[in-house]
Amino acid sequence: MRIQTLFSAAGILGCSLTTGAQPFYFPPNTGSTWETTDPATLGWCTDRIDSLYDFLASRNTKAFIVLKDGRIVLERYFGTFTQDSLWYWASAGKTLTSTLVGIAQEEGFLDIENPSSAYLGTGWTSELPADEALITVRNQLTMTSGLDDAVPDDDCTDPSCLQYLADAGTRWAYHNAPYTLLDDVIANSTGQSFPSYFNAKIRNPIGMDGFWFPSGYNNVYGSKARSMARYGLLALNNMVWGSDTILHDTAYFNAATSPSQTINNSYGYLWWLNGQSSFMVPGVEFAFPGSLMPSAPADMYSGLGKNDQVVNVVPSRGMVVVRMGNVAYTNALVPITFNNEIWEHIDRLECSTSITENSPKQQLSVLPNPCTDVVRITLLGSNADLTLIISDELGRTVLTGALGQPLNIANLAHGFYTARCCGDGTMCSVRFIKQ
Repeated sequence: MRIQTLFSAAGILGCSLTTGAQPFYFPPNTGSTWETTDPATLGWCTDRIDSLYDFLASRNTKAFIVLKDGRIVLERYFGTFTQDSLWYWASAGKTLTSTLVGIAQEEGFLDIENPSSAYLGTGWTSELPADEALITVRNQLTMTSGLDDAVPDDDCTDPSCLQYLADAGTRWAYHNAPYTLLDDVIANSTGQSFPSYFNAKIRNPIGMDGFWFPSGYNNVYGSKARSMARYGLLALNNMVWGSDTILHDTAYFNAATSPSQTINNSYGYLWWLNGQSSFMVPGVEFAFPGSLMPSAPADMYSGLGKNDQVVNVVPSRGMVVVRMGNVAYTNALVPITFNNEIWEHIDRLECSTSITENSPKQQLSVLPNPCTDVVRITLLGSNADLTLIISDELGRTVLTGALGQPLNIANLAHGFYTARCCGDGTMCSVRFIKQ
């Protein structure tokens, strides 16, 4: 159950409200003032924070922020990147579109149960009219359009690229083109350009900076890291910013951050959901058993983007975690494994946690991840002769091999695996996905 914020009549931007017994804070919409919280007050050992930063630096991170009840606990910029630098959100920005659709529906401009053709016009796909009419705005939000994502360019929004594969609602696939056309659904229904409507309804009211810019067929959002943190804080507080309710329709937001269909339990309305019984990943028509990111809090919902752009929202902890940067491992569309590792490192900050594995300079690297036929696993910071053991989710050893050498995994079943290396006083482990 999400944390519900209790409001006082005197609530204004930049003030402290209450979330249960804890103070809840919103930074002013202008300026750089932002209250902070000492990590030690969270029971974190501050001498372990550098280990987290070393890990993030080794994975091409540019910006990293942790909020607790709205206050900054950790904030670090790497290399030449600064608090004022701009970076793209990639598909983490899908969550912005999700919220904007909810606002447009609340204002009476659209209904997500209506056929998409009501806003895009008939013939927006190359499907037969009866099949096209089955596709609703909800299907666009939930990646269940039934359109073929295996076309040569799955970003292409031309009707010739939008081809029938299955009836809408019967198949889940991470398909950018139908999502991208939500921009036109919003623009055509509101009579305003998508960026203008977004700025008026979300960006400006919560003090975000940044802008939408064209990238191929898509619009991509770019901003400073703190703006991503602001949006995460808005989502943490159920779309209320101080005393300003951005999205009044709580039923819509609850639906957006809950399983939206029964095919991929870990997907809402363009939000990724943790803690569900199974999950699917882009490009694979297979549901993996278990939680999307088992080391992360079960109630977490996330915006996840290519090259490992992340905004995590954790109601049970009152936390928001933001990461911007270049690709950490490989060009996965959503950073499931990397985000899981971030949470492993965050949890090691707890003073009550005993650290026995993976020192900052000895990390297992898996490339590619997710993988299909061949994987290469290396140990950073060490050339020791160590044994590599691959085990499945039940802890059974399924393969052994050598560090740094190509490992044939073609015969392994789809699912999560753990790679461990031991010897010479070293023990390290990392999880990877076999698609």
